[in-house]
Amino acid sequence: MARLSSCSRASAALQSHQERTRDLHKAKMSLLKAVIDTSRGSRASQDQRALLEESMVEVESFDAGTALDLDKLDGTWLLQYTSASDVLSILQAGEFPFFKAGQIYQKFECKGRFDGGQVVNVVRWSIPGLLQDGEGATLFVTAGFSVVSARTIQLEFKEARLGEVLISEELQALLAPAVLPRTFLNLQILQAINSLDVRVPLRGRRPSNERRSLGLLYYLTYLDNDMLLGRAIGSGGVFVFGKTQSF
Repeated sequence: MARLSSCSRASAALQSHQERTRDLHKAKMSLLKAVIDTSRGSRASQDQRALLEESMVEVESFDAGTALDLDKLDGTWLLQYTSASDVLSILQAGEFPFFKAGQIYQKFECKGRFDGGQVVNVVRWSIPGLLQDGEGATLFVTAGFSVVSARTIQLEFKEARLGEVLISEELQALLAPAVLPRTFLNLQILQAINSLDVRVPLRGRRPSNERRSLGLLYYLTYLDNDMLLGRAIGSGGVFVFGKTQSF
């Protein structure tokens, strides 16, 4: 009798787990569906924003109360949606003909850690006619982060760096026409542009008793192997990321 009761409990637990997995999958699919046609948030209407907020809350409920797993967080995450004004300004600028915003990533380096690590914000962009489409230039913004509560991390920005600049074929043809011998000067110009590396330190001197800005607090509300949801405390912006391959 006891054995039957034990089997019944195990069967009920398995059924409950399967139902929860199905419900979670359905909630995640609803969120991803709501992201479509918002241009990563830059063209989201009020109704779309409201629907996205409801969908986010539903997904977040499946991960509520659990501590952050930094091994799961480690890796590269591709931005799929945001309402953060600083990121939206980049995406909206990409609608102008002289600037095109490419992919935006967050790359966390924290495997095997429990107290924090490093995150690199990666923004790819281009200038039509001057730089290669989509990935003509890459901006890297590096920050250290520490875990300050079960699901909240605190960022401290260190450096902004402009990575490799890839000029367009049109500009290369202008600097070094294919029909003429490439002069030493033209080759030097091409090499200098392609190897451009500009770094700006972001650390500022701050009194030891001065509190960090609330805008540097990042509440990670949901995390699994393929989805990351976050909310910036202070600014109120939300983020939806999907796991992607390292680059």
